[in-house]
Amino acid sequence: MGEVTTIRAPGARPREGEAGALQAELPLGLPLGRILPGDCVAAMRSLPSASIDLVFADPPYNLQLGGDLNRPDGSHVDAVTNDWDRFASFAEYDAFTLAWMSECRRVLKPDGALWVIGSYHNIYRVGALLQDLGFWILNDIVWRKANPMPNFRGTRFTNAHETLLWASMGEKARYHFNYRAMKTLNDELQMRSDWLLPLCGGQERLRRGGTKAHPTQKPEALLYRVLLATTEKGDVVLDPFFGTGTTGAVAKRLRREWIGCEQEADYRELALERIAAALPLDEGALATMQSRRSAPRVAFGALVEAGMIAPGTVLFDRQRRWLAIVRADGSVECGRESGSIHGLGKVLQEAPSCNGWSFWHLEHEGHVRPLDTLRQLYLLAVED
Repeated sequence: MGEVTTIRAPGARPREGEAGALQAELPLGLPLGRILPGDCVAAMRSLPSASIDLVFADPPYNLQLGGDLNRPDGSHVDAVTNDWDRFASFAEYDAFTLAWMSECRRVLKPDGALWVIGSYHNIYRVGALLQDLGFWILNDIVWRKANPMPNFRGTRFTNAHETLLWASMGEKARYHFNYRAMKTLNDELQMRSDWLLPLCGGQERLRRGGTKAHPTQKPEALLYRVLLATTEKGDVVLDPFFGTGTTGAVAKRLRREWIGCEQEADYRELALERIAAALPLDEGALATMQSRRSAPRVAFGALVEAGMIAPGTVLFDRQRRWLAIVRADGSVECGRESGSIHGLGKVLQEAPSCNGWSFWHLEHEGHVRPLDTLRQLYLLAVED
């Protein structure tokens, strides 16, 4: 359990600390930790070519509604009515998409990657144009929303998911994938391409004057998984549609560098406030499993992603014989041993198996509770 190796996708690049790691320095003048104002295409033209490790793009979906939408009780449904989501035609939207994706391709490193999120309104057009530009789609990820908005009119199926496209620079291009970290995050099962995550809500949802500050704010858990899976500490992440700064806040937590582009001044102000309040993880908590069983309904990593259990949290058995530290990918570490909550408990007890949910405990709201208590709270939140 203590031995660590790195499992990468075919052709993936070595990283800091690995044999043969690339030692290239960041290009001079790269505006790390800054939000570039104005149009994203013009802003990206100021960036050096081949300087970015990962782009996460949440572009306008082109989903303007034809009139107001109301709930059965007559209350108004918040929808995207902003000018930044208005396009006169599919041709105009396609030209806009080609412009920003072309700049993304220019600034990405040869072993970099692009993530784009969208809905049925735009993702198929985006995917075709992405392929036309030479990107190679590695996965399409379905973000299945735990709490989607119902279809109030009863005229269609409820739209309960969005799609993320993950693409490398070409069919034979190198790219980075933390396979082992994703498997650990999912309680030792391979991470699937359907991700069940709640919508952004509660304290995470930014509000101004009692209303949503941004109509399409993404949950931090979504960006946490994306960045943990496909970047390493110190990598540069670019978000051309920065909004209220979800990408920047998560990048800071995971000790990635970030650059944003955002034309709306109000969003830039909110994003800077939010990122300033984000606390980076310490080095020990940031370590992830890099090497080497049916999974419970909820993976322990889901609680870490959702912020219910922070990396760096100390876990202990009921008799406090062992103390373990939670790491960013949902693995836990005790001395020289590390693994999942189940695997580490098994090793420490020298037992044939271990239910980590009942074995491990933590301090929660002034009380000592088994991990299973927080799992049940998570299930309640997801099913709400």
